[in-house]
Amino acid sequence: MRNRQLERVVVVGAGIIGLAVARALAHMNREVLILESEAGFGTSASARSSEVIHAGIYYRPGWLKARTCIRGRELLYEYAQDRGVAVRRLGKLIVASTPDELPMLEKIRLQAQTNGVTDVQLLSAAAVRALEPALDVLGALVSPSTGIVDSRALMLALLGDAEAGGAQVVYGAKVCGARAGRAGFQLRVENGAPSALECAVLVNCAGLGSVELARNIVGLEPRFVPRAYLCKGSYFGLRQSAPFRHLIYPLPDAQGLGVHLTFDLAGAARFGPDTEWVETADYRVDPDRAAEFERAVRRYWPGLPHGSLHPMYAGLRAKIVGPGEAAADFRIDGPAHHGVPGLINLFGIESPGLTAALGIAEVVAALVAEG
Repeated sequence: MRNRQLERVVVVGAGIIGLAVARALAHMNREVLILESEAGFGTSASARSSEVIHAGIYYRPGWLKARTCIRGRELLYEYAQDRGVAVRRLGKLIVASTPDELPMLEKIRLQAQTNGVTDVQLLSAAAVRALEPALDVLGALVSPSTGIVDSRALMLALLGDAEAGGAQVVYGAKVCGARAGRAGFQLRVENGAPSALECAVLVNCAGLGSVELARNIVGLEPRFVPRAYLCKGSYFGLRQSAPFRHLIYPLPDAQGLGVHLTFDLAGAARFGPDTEWVETADYRVDPDRAAEFERAVRRYWPGLPHGSLHPMYAGLRAKIVGPGEAAADFRIDGPAHHGVPGLINLFGIESPGLTAALGIAEVVAALVAEG
């Protein structure tokens, strides 16, 4: 008789990515066990995002980030409708505030087209004012495919589907390390007290902790593990209603998408995230950052009332490149990359991770199916 424990797939992490992966693997009739170090699902990066469904505009053509974002966006809208998850296609405007920013709009439009996002259009200043009279910009791109989603309801649906397929989740179970062997992996798990667990396939979806976990996998060469960086992004809310119908984004920079305006599904406006490189996890929002937020927002909305922003929350991006370095692609490293059978490491899954989650799950499922 075959050892059932050694046929098990362990997914480390119950954030949006881990839950999407577990759902996909459970539907492949795999024995799936989700191990989550926190007391519940989606309590870290997945709970601290803008909840935006991205169209796939910004990412380098051919990158995994572009492919999974576009595929994931299509799957997400369909899945949300089927499962009754609240979602709304608001569309977004990417705005140019100065003459030297205008050529960037056309560059982004062409890149979006190359990626297969063909509904992005250039707007003149007059056309922007017709759509959003409160904006004072020189031009914009409009992206009709961008939207917002109830991220917690989405994760709850994914978890329900995974459990319906036989997956189990254990909370408060921190995977501290693993040893790769001929028949699979021996995991070191802390769940009140240290314990051992075996599995045939190990999928590292630990998000902010994925690099640390990979460093503690005996049998994985260190050269296949990137360096981890923490990039904090704070969000501020607007005390009154915002005079906009679309999401409003400045042009992106090397570190992110800039301080943009998004809405929750109740219509409340929020701004963020900004960029702050940190050494340790810290989710406090410094109220003094409001002044810099106001300056950033007034570049496209000069009518922002003084003192109208209030601190909301902060999130951390799981980056694998540091300050001043070029953006990195998502990494989904399987055995063909690092040579360890049964091991799949996910690194650098930051924005647009929520949008890409179902697309990423397809990639991981294909790697597991390959053996």
